[in-house]
Amino acid sequence: MTGELSSSALSCSSGSNALSHVYIQYPPLRCNVPGSRSLFYDDSNKLILSLTPTQVFSWKIATYNPYAAPSSDRISEGPVLSIRYSLDLKLLAIQRSSQEIQIWNKDTGDTFSQKCRSESESILGFFWTDCPTCEIVFVKTSGLDMYTYGTESRNLQLVQTKKLSISWYIYTHESRLVLLASGMQCKSFTGFQLSSAGIIRLPKFEMVMAKPEANSNPILAAEDVHIITVYGRIYCLQFDKVAMLLRSYRFYRDAVVQQGSLPAYSDRIAVSVVDNVLLVHQAEAKVVIVYDIYADSQVPISAPLPLCLRGYSRANVAASHTSTKTSEASESKNLSDTEETTYGDQWQFLVPDLVLDVSNGSLWKISMDLEGISASSSEVQLILEFLQRRKLDAEKAKQLSLAIVRTIILERKPVPMVARAMDVLLAAYSQAIKTGSYYKRSITEEISPSNAPNAAVGETITGIDVSRSINQEPESVTRNDSSKRSIMDGSIEKTETGDLLEPGLLGGEDLPTGHSQTLGPTNNQLNSSASQRNQSQVTSSAATSPADFYNYVFSPTVEEMMGDGSYLTAIIVDFLRSCSLEKLKVYPNTYVLLVQILARDERYAELGLFIINKIIEPSKEVALQLLDSGRQNQQIRKLGQDILRQLSLHHDYILLLVQDGYYLEALRYARKNKVTTVRPSLFLEAAYVSKDPQHLAAVLRFFSDFIPGFKSSPDHNTYHRFVAELNS
Repeated sequence: MTGELSSSALSCSSGSNALSHVYIQYPPLRCNVPGSRSLFYDDSNKLILSLTPTQVFSWKIATYNPYAAPSSDRISEGPVLSIRYSLDLKLLAIQRSSQEIQIWNKDTGDTFSQKCRSESESILGFFWTDCPTCEIVFVKTSGLDMYTYGTESRNLQLVQTKKLSISWYIYTHESRLVLLASGMQCKSFTGFQLSSAGIIRLPKFEMVMAKPEANSNPILAAEDVHIITVYGRIYCLQFDKVAMLLRSYRFYRDAVVQQGSLPAYSDRIAVSVVDNVLLVHQAEAKVVIVYDIYADSQVPISAPLPLCLRGYSRANVAASHTSTKTSEASESKNLSDTEETTYGDQWQFLVPDLVLDVSNGSLWKISMDLEGISASSSEVQLILEFLQRRKLDAEKAKQLSLAIVRTIILERKPVPMVARAMDVLLAAYSQAIKTGSYYKRSITEEISPSNAPNAAVGETITGIDVSRSINQEPESVTRNDSSKRSIMDGSIEKTETGDLLEPGLLGGEDLPTGHSQTLGPTNNQLNSSASQRNQSQVTSSAATSPADFYNYVFSPTVEEMMGDGSYLTAIIVDFLRSCSLEKLKVYPNTYVLLVQILARDERYAELGLFIINKIIEPSKEVALQLLDSGRQNQQIRKLGQDILRQLSLHHDYILLLVQDGYYLEALRYARKNKVTTVRPSLFLEAAYVSKDPQHLAAVLRFFSDFIPGFKSSPDHNTYHRFVAELNS
């Protein structure tokens, strides 16, 4: 292999561009240590484990840090098929063979082995759990063995056995779900969810497999089945190599429903989930297809594009290493290897958004380029809905949403199109306000998986339990309301509340027409474990407020579209309509801007109707703008005065009268409305400027009569002298 990065890799290395919507960011986490012989992923604790003959090194990746240092523990020599820490990190389990699992207690240093009771069965694997029934589960060809660890006896105690014939299994700690494959073609599945609420047995179901032309029955492999969690929903994706389809199954509490399929273009498929977006990696074609399956859509968000490397430069390498020449050459070779072995046999995709390059000992984090995705889509409404659902980079999604609306206004797109775009954003903001997610801007603490919260969900196929979360809503929504409901459904918050297994089909959610289902027995204790992302980063909502619309959309566009007042007026009126529909308070400067546009175009009659019919809501800001714009139209100026009186803004109204020279009328108004906040010197100065001694004397007498102690004030003496001067 060459020691230089290829030009194609370098072209993807900086910024956002059309070459990639999904990328891995340099630098990776280096997991290779001297003498390392194998790498493992402990998804329960979010650890990458690197083994030497006598040590295990572990990197915490819950909060991805490419510069993280590993911790280490000593282990005894011997074969290692699998290795995982307990959830409290006090025990280390090592599968030594298909018959034996060794347990090491870190606190006491004790080691013991648990072996199969029969030589006819073998251990396929194991995993730790936070289930109150058991702490560790052995998956064997004969079924599941569930154990607890006895602190006094210091060994494993069998508490429960599930007798099943198992060919292979898959498990993710994120979903707490284990799927057990059986049958001649390994397409029959039994599922168990082991959460802090207990053990839940899911209904048995079969995956669909197309029949080949030859008289052979294809066998489903473990690497062709994936468990993912998206928007709090648990899905299983099955790659049908004969039909070249990625079939989707959605798990309810008492049913498994086939949700359609996605096309496949390679014989090897991998999947990732980034910010609730499904990424389907077509390994042989070396491209990624992006799907947002929130509304069960099977249409990709963007065109298939390669997975790119970004952030690499020779300056970065030189700055991060002490020996520049040696390290740069080594790094260039490793990155060249990464470029040439993209989607290679040594790449392992880890749940949900990591990829482990076993050959180079590198862990990469997969990211999405929201800017690139939004720029490549012509479907404004769909891309805005997509951006509003983003959580990981919510501020970026928010700015992109506002930029899209601003752009279509500057391009003078049809008003109905702009109106639909504004409806999407305001509906999302309204929902964010109602759920409280708009104000959520906190740093998520790392939560130990053993102490992870579990949200109880009690709805089954036979009824609805009162423990149902308020965020759970039925999804049987009419299609004509999808433009708003698609980003307002409560299930978008389920990744935070942890409601993973969904309501039963007959208990409140309609079964999609044309979809098969597998029903199981009623279970009134269905609970779901919280999805532990464990990401210490700022989270917020991408929702855009009415103030954001003014600051980032309307105000900038007015300056660039001075000669198109009618179009801008129609846009802002539609914005006001949408705010009214969502019961949102309009930012006052938006009304002021509308007054400015109408007055600039001398559309005074229309402006008057807007004020009278309350299309423009009365406010101090509107009143002052009407007064300013009414210099050439007395009727508009009078509307401003009326708003000041209507809002009881007596101080401002009096100042206006004095400014216009009506200081005597201002005095009468102040006395009638008992206004005491205006300084006497303001009226006296206005009367003195008029050079009318009678008016000045009248004002002076008014304050002398109605303000105690005024006769002894400096103002009285000064203006009494001025009266005498004017009369002389």
